[in-house]
Amino acid sequence: MANPDVRRAQLQIHFCVLLWGCTAILGKLITLPALPLVWWRMLLVVAMLLLLPGVWRGLARMAPRVLLAYAGIGAVVALHWLTFYGAIKLANASVAATCIALAPVFTAVIEPWVAHRPFRLRELVLGVAVLPGVALVVGGVPDGMRAGVAVGALSALLVAVFGSLNKRMVAHGDPLTVTALELGAGALVLGLLAPVLPVLLPGLAGPLLPPPGLRDSALLLVLAGACTLLPFALSLAALRHVSAYSVQLATNLEPVYAITLAIALLGEQRELSPQFYLGVFLILAAVFLEPMLARRRQPAPAA
Repeated sequence: MANPDVRRAQLQIHFCVLLWGCTAILGKLITLPALPLVWWRMLLVVAMLLLLPGVWRGLARMAPRVLLAYAGIGAVVALHWLTFYGAIKLANASVAATCIALAPVFTAVIEPWVAHRPFRLRELVLGVAVLPGVALVVGGVPDGMRAGVAVGALSALLVAVFGSLNKRMVAHGDPLTVTALELGAGALVLGLLAPVLPVLLPGLAGPLLPPPGLRDSALLLVLAGACTLLPFALSLAALRHVSAYSVQLATNLEPVYAITLAIALLGEQRELSPQFYLGVFLILAAVFLEPMLARRRQPAPAA
């Protein structure tokens, strides 16, 4: 019989992944353009974190060089969220979630270079394996959504960049302090870019002020609290009882949850062809195959 702590931790992780899958749905429901949506989300999360005394103590203990490094990563996080929600606005939630499934492919190339770890051939094979799925996804969306696919792929690339940088910096700060610092820096960067983004990325930009209306404000609070801070805290607690492999495998379900919710709540299947969903299946099959192969290659624990 499974350990009750392990069973509870597994349920927590899947609940976290479900909440993360909801971020794409909320991004579609919130009427704000991508730029103010991300800016307000970041501000709300940072405001919640700064209510915790431990976050202030963590910031005070952090060396200036580490502060700057995390702030730089925060800028990449901001651009990732901007392009992710931009993909939702330019296409839909299903397309954006599918594109994020490409992140492991980019990570296979970027992480060995950034985190100074050995290159793994099976990860390159994974990258090649998803290409037919990508081709089917691109061919399975209406012409008007192709820009959303491109922006979504850029978002997946940025996930690989900041994920690899965070892995390199993992020992330099506690998670809540790092989150507050990165998202605070990201909000600042977006604020500085706001005047020029309408020229550079007109499809993603929008005014940061005035504040959003009542409906969008309520949805933003759900996005910041229930779909950002809550799963973050639950996942940290769950990691005490489950392996990183289990977490990785569960996280791969995020696009599945997002696409299922998009069909059930938004009826997005009417906008996309069967070819798109076949491409999604091939991408997800490759993404799930890699950690399974990695697991099989690990030596058995000593008795």
